[in-house]
Amino acid sequence: MGVINSEIKPFNATAFKRGEFVEISDADVKGKWAIFFFYPADFTFVCPTELGDVADHYGELQKMGVEVFSVSTDT
Repeated sequence: MGVINSEIKPFNATAFKRGEFVEISDADVKGKWAIFFFYPADFTFVCPTELGDVADHYGELQKMGVEVFSVSTDT
C-alpha cells in the first residue's frame, strides 16, 4: 500500500549500499522523495522478478531525485 506525501516514523537500520554496509535513518530521507519497497521471501522466484522491475527503473527514479530502499521481510 502506498502512502504518498506521508511522513515515516523515526527509524535506524543497517543497509547494504554499493558493496558495503551503511547506517541509515529517517533523517537520511527527511524532505526528500523515497520509495521503501518491502518484499517477502528472498529466495523464491518472486524476489528476482519484483527487484528486477524496480532495478530497471532505478536510473529514471534517480534522475527525478527519488531514492529507493528495498527491504527484505525474510526472517
